[in-house]
Amino acid sequence: MPNATNAKVLDRRDLTGPALRTFFRIADAWGLQEQEQMRLLGLESRSTFQSWKRGAVSTISRDALERISYVMGIYKGLHILLPKTADQWVRKPNAAKTFGGRSALDRMTSGNVADLYVVRQYVDAQRG
Repeated sequence: MPNATNAKVLDRRDLTGPALRTFFRIADAWGLQEQEQMRLLGLESRSTFQSWKRGAVSTISRDALERISYVMGIYKGLHILLPKTADQWVRKPNAAKTFGGRSALDRMTSGNVADLYVVRQYVDAQRG
């Protein structure tokens, strides 16, 4: 009988491919540069990033999956709120207190997973 740790590894392994493919589609839609993508994923190594982009990885970390989950939620929420301009919104300066005149992408690419959470919460709150 598999233990809980093995189940978590299997879950991450099952989620890795679809999560990365979805992330890279969103990155394309948002017009993200490689460095921006790496910051969103919490990566410092360009070679690791390139491996992930090629799909040459079997399992990514829980942190990376959490980050991708936030990005997916932000993307989905924006497409519900702003169907025509959702993909441009992430780069536009925002006067909301959360962003202080900077763009959501500036906040999201800080390197802190907490900033992805804050942007996701903001988008969800705007949806009501």
